[in-house]
Amino acid sequence: MDLQLQIRPFRFALIQPLRTAAGVLRDRSGWLLRLESRGGRIGWGEVSPLDQALLPRCRRELEALPSPLTRDTLEPLLPRLSGAIGFGLGGALAELDGLVGDRARRGWLMAPQGAELLPAGGLMLPHLDRLLEQRGRRRALTLKWKVAAEADGLERRWLEQLMERLPSTARLRLDANGGWDRTTALAWMRSLVGDARFAWLEQPLPPDDRDGLESLAEQGPVALDESLMRDPRLRETWPGWQVRRPAVDGDPRLLLRDLQEGMPQRMVSTAFETGIGRRWLHHLAALQMQGPTPAAPGLAPGWCPAGPLFCDDPQVVWEAAA
Repeated sequence: MDLQLQIRPFRFALIQPLRTAAGVLRDRSGWLLRLESRGGRIGWGEVSPLDQALLPRCRRELEALPSPLTRDTLEPLLPRLSGAIGFGLGGALAELDGLVGDRARRGWLMAPQGAELLPAGGLMLPHLDRLLEQRGRRRALTLKWKVAAEADGLERRWLEQLMERLPSTARLRLDANGGWDRTTALAWMRSLVGDARFAWLEQPLPPDDRDGLESLAEQGPVALDESLMRDPRLRETWPGWQVRRPAVDGDPRLLLRDLQEGMPQRMVSTAFETGIGRRWLHHLAALQMQGPTPAAPGLAPGWCPAGPLFCDDPQVVWEAAA
């Protein structure tokens, strides 16, 4: 079956820069995909690597796609393409096939309540105070704080102040983005493990330090993120929580199947998508919340701007990128 692929670039800036141990994320750019079958059905996709240094590779892969493009030529390519390309093309094929979207039995599912993303550094405590004032101290609240972005002693003092403010109903995730060494990560784990509000340390050590991550996981909960992108085989073997970013994870049909089958300890998180990619994020987050180990997804509310590029209607998003 011949497929017609149209590609349109997009770019937008985050409302405020996001500081992490890996650097500062200020904007997102990539391509929107419109895949049309011979019968006139349309599937939409988005390609935007979280590491924007991968944009040239993604461009080369898009330009190298075979012509004419058919299902038989495209499907074998997907596992060999970069994760962002696999997400865009695999997502478009899933929509063509009615696995998701308007032709699916349940349509696109709505997003559940997500975790609140706290900024790194000294902005964290004022942001937390505003959240607690808005949300109230008795309501369940999941927070994710970006750490390993400032001096460790300073962040430890901020942690003490955070814990003094944190209600008993809250849950706290700390994301180091691979920025700690083993000694530092172990000290943070020992200071938090046993506190009912502590959820996990997310990617506390560099992605390739598997021995250190496994040893730390014996002391308390560790969730992998960047390690899963560095070595996708860990998705099959890591026994703890996995933070999955559909937009850079590869063909989303694989994660869709896992969540539909009730795979535990998967939490989906944003890579700051347009409305086209966000439909997938929300749908998979809703499935995860219906599974055996529900956990608030990482939707980062308030970090992406408003406007037609973030609309639920893919045609509106497509036109906004023109």
